[in-house]
Amino acid sequence: MKLLNNKVAIVTGASRGIGEAIALKLAEHGASIAFTYVSNSSAPKAVALEEKLKALGVKAKAYQSNAGDFAQCEALVNDVVKEFGTVDICVNNAGISKDNLLLRLSSEQWDDVINTNLKSVYNMTKQVIRPMMKAKSGSIINMSSIIGISGNAGQSSYAASKAGIIGFTKSIAKELGSRNIRCNAIAPGFIETDMTGYLKDGDAAGKYKADIPLGRFGSGEDIADTVLFLASDWSNYITGQTISVCGGLNM
Repeated sequence: MKLLNNKVAIVTGASRGIGEAIALKLAEHGASIAFTYVSNSSAPKAVALEEKLKALGVKAKAYQSNAGDFAQCEALVNDVVKEFGTVDICVNNAGISKDNLLLRLSSEQWDDVINTNLKSVYNMTKQVIRPMMKAKSGSIINMSSIIGISGNAGQSSYAASKAGIIGFTKSIAKELGSRNIRCNAIAPGFIETDMTGYLKDGDAAGKYKADIPLGRFGSGEDIADTVLFLASDWSNYITGQTISVCGGLNM
């Protein structure tokens, strides 16, 4: 059974990793997909993903757009509405980390992380609520992190951005609930992606896995399944929540 037939989804930062897994999962369940990538170096992967999505029988299009830039987000959503007709689902997945101890963290590094991880969520949400309010329906899904809940030494900028997403999510859920627009967050734990490849082997991997009750790192598929649930009518009475997908690490 396909859960998202005739739905249109935007997924930011989807050329690889978790974003790619999310885009493919939503497409498998019938959603048309508009997704973003930010750099020219990501273009080949974006083209390849667009072809994979089309092969699943859905409409799909890649857009080069920086989610941290308000004007680019405005243009993106306008283009998507023109091309696809509406926006039913928005997955704010774009994110980076620039880890450093606060004493060594530059103001430029701080701004880069906050703009990409947190301001991007404001930028995109501000734009997609217009077609959603018109349709009196929508699901906004924001990618936070367990680091935003627990904090972590050397990740003050990342933790602040991801904690901000949780507060933003709760506020938007209260603002838009009367319009039948839901807003939820996902807080992944250690997920195997290109960004976390260095954790997969050796002593570091064993140490981290020892702290995870399920004894393993998560996969992009684990996050994508949770996004699918929050995007579909199976979660139509859930809003303002943060779901930790972390193997029990955050208990």
